[in-house]
Amino acid sequence: MTGHIDPTRDQFAAMMKAPDEGPIHMLNLIRLRDKAAYEDGREATGADAYKTYGRESGPIFTRVGGRIIWSGSPRLMLIGPTDEHWDLAFIAEYPGPAAFGEMVQDPAYQKAVKHRQAAVADSRLIRMHPRDLSA
Repeated sequence: MTGHIDPTRDQFAAMMKAPDEGPIHMLNLIRLRDKAAYEDGREATGADAYKTYGRESGPIFTRVGGRIIWSGSPRLMLIGPTDEHWDLAFIAEYPGPAAFGEMVQDPAYQKAVKHRQAAVADSRLIRMHPRDLSA
């Protein structure tokens, strides 16, 4: 079974066409491969390839105003498919969808994303609008 690694063109277009309502949160659920699947055959674990992705994409993420606002280590699926598991879970905040679009279109990011593609077996990326919990 093929995992969900990259958005389709239609999914990305829908993301960019949604109202620019200020900050957005992106919930990331990541399942890593045991062994990274690089097209050029280089050897690395999925975890190491994902760390390389973070190291190379981090400066672009920061430059567009992104920041990680929550990170955790999934331990147990309480509600949901029992055969589904995630290695990483985090929420990234961007000033708006345009910042996300700027990041993924940056040539340096496009070079870095090959490490994510090699590292990830499956993922979910869910755009969310932050809510004020005090209201």
